[in-house]
Amino acid sequence: MESILYVVIGAALVFALNWAWTRYAGFLAQVPEDYADTAEQFDIRTHLNGPIVCEGVIYGPTGRVSSRFVGEFDCHWDGNHGTMNEVFTYDDGSEQVRAWELTLGNDGQIKALANDVVGEGTGQQRGNSVQLKYRFRLPEASGGHVLDTVDWMYLAPNGTIVNRSQFRKYGLKVAELVATMRPAPAEFKKAA
Repeated sequence: MESILYVVIGAALVFALNWAWTRYAGFLAQVPEDYADTAEQFDIRTHLNGPIVCEGVIYGPTGRVSSRFVGEFDCHWDGNHGTMNEVFTYDDGSEQVRAWELTLGNDGQIKALANDVVGEGTGQQRGNSVQLKYRFRLPEASGGHVLDTVDWMYLAPNGTIVNRSQFRKYGLKVAELVATMRPAPAEFKKAA
């Protein structure tokens, strides 16, 4: 009986340490102020503007790649109001379309709406980074679940954007996305 108690206490301790690491030292612990003093400034009106190409992978809950994709974005800004139309093509041949409506406040706060986002997403641009939080509804073919999403986009020195996103259900990470975004090559811009 005593050994079962030790196992239960040990499991609870591992769970508590994992939760504390995730909450206070891991990916979710980042805040926009962590990047405020960087020399490069990520301005979504500049860096997410015009035709953009995107390549990325999605990791499932075990950490293995579950999907790969390429994306073509078309972004336009009128002052602090922007639209970003995205078309993703996945390795299984399926396609996903998303249209974002973005509003940037003078303080760097971001409001975001999209067809598969529940409610309004919120975010902040600060230094060389952008954080966006929203509730994302999976397509019905994937179960239609609503996932809590945190996107972090980081501006690389050459202007490429590196995006890392985590998707959670009931606080547990169920998927992660890593992608790059960069201005489309000239031949793409002519076709757009």
